[in-house]
Amino acid sequence: MAPLPGAELVQRPLQLYRYLLRCCRQLPTKGIQEHYKHAVRQSFQVHSDEDNPERIQQIIKRAIEDADWILNKYKKQN
Repeated sequence: MAPLPGAELVQRPLQLYRYLLRCCRQLPTKGIQEHYKHAVRQSFQVHSDEDNPERIQQIIKRAIEDADWILNKYKKQN
């Protein structure tokens, strides 16, 4: 299950970046939101030189799964 509508439409890194920042807005507190926004930015910097399309799709798939897990984690706590 995708955390936000439109996850299935994410195909490019910029789309993923925007999608993940929208996911951050769903988190409960400003501190948690800022923490994950920082993590998203760091991850994009680390992978900015990736040019293998297959690897990029793997990264996108995994990032969406991770976002789903994080949102579900905080949903259960409330």
